[in-house]
Amino acid sequence: MTRMSMTNTPKKATIDDASQIGRTLARAFADDPMMRWFFPADATREAGLARYFATLFTRQYVHHGVCEHTAAAAAYWVPPGAQDKAVPDAETIAELGEILGDRAPLFQEATTAAAAHGPQEPHWYLAVVGADPAAQGQGHGAALLRSGLAKADADGLPVYLESSKPANLPVYEHFGFEVLGEAQLPGGGPTLWPMRREPRGTARA
Repeated sequence: MTRMSMTNTPKKATIDDASQIGRTLARAFADDPMMRWFFPADATREAGLARYFATLFTRQYVHHGVCEHTAAAAAYWVPPGAQDKAVPDAETIAELGEILGDRAPLFQEATTAAAAHGPQEPHWYLAVVGADPAAQGQGHGAALLRSGLAKADADGLPVYLESSKPANLPVYEHFGFEVLGEAQLPGGGPTLWPMRREPRGTARA
């Protein structure tokens, strides 16, 4: 078993971690095509992303998902039976609308379009995973991926995600994901690649 430093050992995230997680994910997604589409202004993107990810965490995923973090990365997972929570509810959309400004309608269209490509079978959904680029190569993102994938494997269930960054596709493929196709977001948005990973090992009795 590979030894892992304490700094990149996944821990359960709590509401008190919201600000740190928001800042971490803002740095992680600063060059993501979808996030740059939602937040086109370079000067305000990082602050907007920090509020965006912290809001999703505090209003949604910390209550209905499985959220873990390390010193430099965070992940939001949605377990089976809670897939309806993967699409932001009306109150969350209203709060995000203030953050997104005139990009809010594009966000609503994008989340609806992305949800339409989700599988109907029971599955785990990887909503968000990202690591601070300053900690690149230290295994933070990989640790969070392995932790969540182990939970899905224990359930004997597949995992689903969407990526809007082509450079990330080989990373996910390394962990067993396969690209299902391409989806063009409405309103001139970026391309999404839905991906699926079959369960490994023996399902829990």
